Amino acid sequence: MIMSGMDAEVFDQFIEQLWRYVHERLIPAEKDVIAANAIPEDILDEMREMGLFGLTMPEEYGGAGMNTSQYVETIRVLSYALPAYRSITSINLGMVCTALKKSGTEAQKAEWLPRLAAGEIACFGLTEPGSGSDSAAMQTTAVKDGNGYRLNGSKRYITNAPFAKLGLIMARTSKEPLPKNAHVSAFLVDMEKAGVTVGKPDKKMGQEGSQIADIYLDDVHVDGDALLGGEEGQGFRTAMMSLDNGRLSVAAASAGYARRILDTAMRYAQDRKAFGEPINQFQLIQAMLADSEAEIYAAECMLKDATAKVDAGEPSLLPAASTKLFASEMCNRVANRCVQIHGGAGYLAEYEAERFYRDSRIYTIYEGTSQIMQLVIAKAMLRNFAAGGQA
Repeated sequence: MIMSGMDAEVFDQFIEQLWRYVHERLIPAEKDVIAANAIPEDILDEMREMGLFGLTMPEEYGGAGMNTSQYVETIRVLSYALPAYRSITSINLGMVCTALKKSGTEAQKAEWLPRLAAGEIACFGLTEPGSGSDSAAMQTTAVKDGNGYRLNGSKRYITNAPFAKLGLIMARTSKEPLPKNAHVSAFLVDMEKAGVTVGKPDKKMGQEGSQIADIYLDDVHVDGDALLGGEEGQGFRTAMMSLDNGRLSVAAASAGYARRILDTAMRYAQDRKAFGEPINQFQLIQAMLADSEAEIYAAECMLKDATAKVDAGEPSLLPAASTKLFASEMCNRVANRCVQIHGGAGYLAEYEAERFYRDSRIYTIYEGTSQIMQLVIAKAMLRNFAAGGQA
């Protein structure tokens, strides 16, 4: 099914407005966000008013009804600013909303999508202390209890956990691993329920303002209608479908932030003088700038191609993984060059280059490490080749 999305003219106007908001409001507020390690409530309210929490929600649930191409372009523009601004919205949009739209019952959609579109914050509970990509090792359990379930276990490194009102929690509904990870189910958990505890926010290398924390589930009772889609064994499939959108969001964040990093490097190279002239006149500096521009352009093109395939209803696993792999690694290379262009100043916290370097590092890790992306890509290539003679 082709996803038409928002009217093109209206979308262009929205992007123009967002671009101004990013440059005139969000970037000037970055120092305050970093100092507090949280986005101020007045800015969150402005983001809610702009509809940034409901970009991909259907219009009937209070959202903007964007297709994937429009959503990813919005994330790319938003990600020119501090990564925290994307993080606070992206779990709602790229993962939880996707899971609800594709797998939720009509009652679940009616209850949660309007609340998420209005700006209630969600988190996505897959990773655990002993399992990340290895779902067979998941220890969180959901045991039948009357017409509901009791959840016990813990989740680790969960983005937005300290702020979340809703958690999409993966748990085992079967003790033994089953084919196609059918032992894992997904549950919509009100984060204020008795037995849900959120740990102290973790101290991170970068990405200040975005918070992650552990979630502890101690005999948490949920009704049967909390089971996503009303069917056991669909949780992992739901998570993987959601991760395709999540990975494209990370790729868009990488491309948007890399553009900010390159602009900063260009500005410094223009202003900094050595041997009587701006360092942007030195060919080896120019080489780093040129390589960065070429790689950012490649990532932007990959994003457009991958999201067009999603909107056309074509298989998205391979293009999403490929785009996430390239864009995240690219952003790290651009950040490294930015530090190098700054020289000794790039190692000092008073310059943005140092922060960019720390912020970018996570992009090659979350929503699937680069190594997991390589495995996903290779398996898809081999499967496609075996089926049709080409990768």
